[in-house]
Amino acid sequence: MRKNVDFLVLGSGIAGLSYALKVAKYGSVIIVTKAKAEETATKYAQGGIAAVMYTPDTYEKHIRDTIMAGDDLNDKEIVRITITESTDRVKELIEWGTNFDKKRSGKYDLAREGGHSEHRVLHHKDSTGLEIERALLDKTLNHPNIEFWENHFGIDILTQHHLGMEINSRTPDIQCYGAYVLDPKTNEIHTILAKTTLIATGGAGNVYNTTTNPHIATGDGIAMAHRAKASVENMEFIQFHPTSLYNPNEKPSFLITEAMRGFGAILKTVNGREFMKKYDKRGSLAPRDIVARSIDNEMKLSGDEYVHLDCTHLDKNELIKHFPRIYAKCLSIGIDITKDMIPVVPAAHYICGGIKTDKHGCTSIHNLYASGECASTGLHGANRLASNSLLESAVFSHRAAMNAIEKIKDTKIRHEIPDWDAEGTVFNEEMILITQSLKELQSLMASYVGIVRSNLRLKRALDRLETLYRETEELYGKSVLTEEICELRNLINVAYLIIKMATQRKESRGLHYSLDYPRDYESKVTSYDPDKY
Repeated sequence: MRKNVDFLVLGSGIAGLSYALKVAKYGSVIIVTKAKAEETATKYAQGGIAAVMYTPDTYEKHIRDTIMAGDDLNDKEIVRITITESTDRVKELIEWGTNFDKKRSGKYDLAREGGHSEHRVLHHKDSTGLEIERALLDKTLNHPNIEFWENHFGIDILTQHHLGMEINSRTPDIQCYGAYVLDPKTNEIHTILAKTTLIATGGAGNVYNTTTNPHIATGDGIAMAHRAKASVENMEFIQFHPTSLYNPNEKPSFLITEAMRGFGAILKTVNGREFMKKYDKRGSLAPRDIVARSIDNEMKLSGDEYVHLDCTHLDKNELIKHFPRIYAKCLSIGIDITKDMIPVVPAAHYICGGIKTDKHGCTSIHNLYASGECASTGLHGANRLASNSLLESAVFSHRAAMNAIEKIKDTKIRHEIPDWDAEGTVFNEEMILITQSLKELQSLMASYVGIVRSNLRLKRALDRLETLYRETEELYGKSVLTEEICELRNLINVAYLIIKMATQRKESRGLHYSLDYPRDYESKVTSYDPDKY
């Protein structure tokens, strides 16, 4: 099937839906999502969305905290744009029906999380992302100009390559014409021709064997953009959330939100010793990279498989009120967080790099936009400040929408794009090859490209990955396409980018820590001069 559309959106989280709502006033929209519309990373975001709402908070304070967390590798213009537009974008979410928690006074009940100097995180108990997703879906599902393609899988971005032209990363004028999309139920590959395309496919946490990401987070958008020769950057900066629930048989790992430490929970060793103050004066409220690395070091020193998060000293009723999902989850496996310490372990959580974009969400490929976790806007630098991710999505999907609305006026559909050529493929009956390759990939990434790295580990990872890449490309070339082989191929592409960029960074910076370039984290950026920026 062939379909023409003004705006193609790949992904149905906050980035994709907020963009779709804005552009739908000006043309037709198709949203392609690989699972049900509500099954997104946004849905699983517990903590909240950071924005400056009340004094004594200021934009300058939020800017400072973002740059300090990002180890001064942030794009300063992008940081200022994001923070100064934060209030308007949050108000917009509220206008669309998002319910954030309020105090009795009527003011929003703002939380403080690691790396923040003020209370500025809006939340809906401990399921903020779920509430935002609900509100946005309520607005989009019944919109007359928006068509949802649920349970469909984007395979590749359409460019001049599909017109028989040779292109590479130095081609000055690569154009995007839409995407090939797989219907896994019928094995049919549809051609969607679009004037503009937004990639909002989320992250790639499943490149590791322990992750808080849902199963759908397989780096599809980043891999598609990379294969289309778009610029991708900063993939070495993988944020490991310090506190996922230690429950080895569960995937994805259940997230214990950072807001719990902001509420007063304290990290301790298995034998009950507080340890964060010896790594950072902010203790359990230090930025995530420091906390995750500190936990990793304590586990290696002790040989324990986890550490504890202690909430037992906090007010029982308030604890349950603020974190009902966490309370219920822990109780379901025999842990009463009002009486028992929570076993936690770091887990792959967020990619701070991705498809390089400008301040309008434009990628290096014309008519192709990116927003959300798959995009590298420059906001996060070497490490993401907690709860800045939902904000980033709202800000840059808005900016991308404003740009795309203008762009479609002078953009035409390229009808000469051919349909997918499936000649020569056969049904793949060797599912064991895919599942085993995925296990090998996740294991080598966890072992060699995790929280702490070295040149030797990275070289070993790349050597192993080359074999997996060759085997998977051969299988891909002769198989009728399935979601599983496409996801494996995408994860291998993403793993390559992570290893390559980690190898190229000859320093320890933010989330990238190498034993070959040790760094005293007292030298980490701990001050901010607004006159410089």
